[in-house]
Amino acid sequence: MKKMTGASLALMMFLQYFIWSAWYVTMGTYMKANLGSTDVHVGAAFSALAIATMISPVFVGMVADRFFAAQKIMGVLHLLGAGLLVLATKITDNTAFYWVILIYSLLYMPTIALSNSVAFSQMTDPGKQFPWIRVFGTIGWIVAGTLVGNMEIEKSATTFHLAAVVSAALGLFSFLLPNTPPKGKEAGTGTSVFGSEAFVLLKDKPYLVFFIAAILVCIPLAFYYGFANPFLNEIGMQNAAGKMILGQVSEGLFILAIPLLFNRIGVKNMLLIGILAWILRYVLFAYGYGNPDSWMLFAGIILHGVCYDFFFVTGYMYSEKKAGEKNKNAAQGLFTFATYGLGMFIGTWFSGFVAEHYTTGTGHNWQGVWLVPAGIAAAVLVYFVLFFRESKSSAALK
Repeated sequence: MKKMTGASLALMMFLQYFIWSAWYVTMGTYMKANLGSTDVHVGAAFSALAIATMISPVFVGMVADRFFAAQKIMGVLHLLGAGLLVLATKITDNTAFYWVILIYSLLYMPTIALSNSVAFSQMTDPGKQFPWIRVFGTIGWIVAGTLVGNMEIEKSATTFHLAAVVSAALGLFSFLLPNTPPKGKEAGTGTSVFGSEAFVLLKDKPYLVFFIAAILVCIPLAFYYGFANPFLNEIGMQNAAGKMILGQVSEGLFILAIPLLFNRIGVKNMLLIGILAWILRYVLFAYGYGNPDSWMLFAGIILHGVCYDFFFVTGYMYSEKKAGEKNKNAAQGLFTFATYGLGMFIGTWFSGFVAEHYTTGTGHNWQGVWLVPAGIAAAVLVYFVLFFRESKSSAALK
């Protein structure tokens, strides 16, 4: 791969995830400050991305891959998305805001798969080259969070305007990216990209146990995505969005250890560490919020790397290992549908009702809020310990 091509792909990834970070992390805070939203409204808005995650593989498989060059349709989707992000700031009704976010999410989520397609199509050795390109997405997420926090715009429409400007820029830049022609009739159907061939994996008991755990652990995950930023702002933490990027820094560091640990300690122990981290994170949040500068809060944020990498990154690797070469793409689609689709959809709605239940006259009983996902994660841990049986050798990364 040529250096200029690599540079353009790195910039693409940087902008792709900058957009997401700029508006998504602080959306709950924005809604409460500008729309008078309840916690149920916030949970519903975050569920929009989960719905889009379930639908977007069908769109990519049945339309984008078959009829359009990936970089061109990505450009169109980002340009349309920029307009919707601006429209979202003009709305004061929670129901209308939800529908705008849902439509935007339906445009944005396919661009993740499309950007990956553009990148992979230019690589001579994806296994070595893709991580170095994808890491710029994490950098983009971190830079956006840092800007939002340092500019103190978490409660303002400027977050959406910032995302809209970058979305328009990526939309135009997409037309300059290397050509990734449609696959035509050779492309998979929506159901194949969705992962229907991988359903055979569910006949394997260890994978079925893992699959159910993956859906359930997304309920605690949804609490963090939807309510961590409103929580930190409500208790008085300064520059909350900027400090939350420590979680992405942690994610980038811990991911380097995954390939080594996957073989050394086994998939079960990797997944157990990930679930334990979710419990610990929420216990720290539940008992450390009396002081907005408490080490317990920072530890809970930094644990994001362990929470995410040790369960979700390991889960993707485990799914690929179990599926084999023939069905690995379908397995990844199925795992994504189960976690960021179905699991997050359940979690976002449930977290909204829980946060609403613990609302007080002056804010929230945050200890009560955070002990709920901690308890759910603890229940998943017990379930996983009791029922997951996978030999270390059969789960090793080869």
